[in-house]
Amino acid sequence: MQNLAPIALFVYNRPQHTERTVKFLKQNEFAAESRLFIFSDGAKTPADEEKVNEVREFIQTIDGFKSVEIIASKTNLGLANSVIAGVSKLTKDYGQVIVFEDDLISSPYTLTYFNEALNRYREEPRIMHIGAYMYVLDDKNLPESFFYRAATSWGWATWERAWQHFEPNIDTLIQQFDHKKKHEFAIEGTMNFWKQMQDFKRGKNNSWAIRWYASIFLNQGLTLNPSQSLVNNIGHDGTGVHSGMNDIYNVIINPKPITEFPTVVAENTAAYTAIKTFLANRKGSLISRVKRFVKEKLNQYFSK
Repeated sequence: MQNLAPIALFVYNRPQHTERTVKFLKQNEFAAESRLFIFSDGAKTPADEEKVNEVREFIQTIDGFKSVEIIASKTNLGLANSVIAGVSKLTKDYGQVIVFEDDLISSPYTLTYFNEALNRYREEPRIMHIGAYMYVLDDKNLPESFFYRAATSWGWATWERAWQHFEPNIDTLIQQFDHKKKHEFAIEGTMNFWKQMQDFKRGKNNSWAIRWYASIFLNQGLTLNPSQSLVNNIGHDGTGVHSGMNDIYNVIINPKPITEFPTVVAENTAAYTAIKTFLANRKGSLISRVKRFVKEKLNQYFSK
């Protein structure tokens, strides 16, 4: 395959997760022909320094790619600033990028999917983002891949022409939403996307992803997604800066390559309905929610 996109890997202070992410990434078709750029954030507190250094020692040993370049920050930028800077740099230099964080295990065909989609939709302005993660959906008749409005952040890719529409200013974004847009943005109220926007404004989160989705949404953009996930997030074990214990989003990775790509540039209504149904029902019954809450609290207590 020609014109392989560079891979941006964002790491911080989780050596075991980083090792697993890299192990699976190396097993990808096209890994050996792909350039890997590792963005290592600096320690936020003295307590993080040991783990940050452990990660940095490990990433010095990585091979199996066309090239490996480490960009180590002396200060703590935080994930959002790291991602924005790294994606901006690589899209400017290469016109496209594939993005991984340090807690994702991938299919051997995840890079194949990204690169095929990047090449296929390169000149299609409405397609702004390619996601590799997908919830476990009940509808088993969906095509192998489809277009949808929201952007997932667990393994993704984009082009410079799309990323130039990224708007980091939350006020600029918020003022473009009316009541109807808020409802559509939140998948008809089944997902807390609008709350995430408000929380960002209040300083309760520092999400690059919600601002990226909002940027896509306000530009009438679409995202490409697989109907069966090509990645799984292993960071929901309480070790992540932004993640708690949660098994709702656990998936079995699709072991096969994606061979079907949509030709009609429009949101897939069946996929939208399946995702909306998942989101509406994802928390389950009151009993299952209580059980999950207790399990999370126990895990937090015993992992201290």
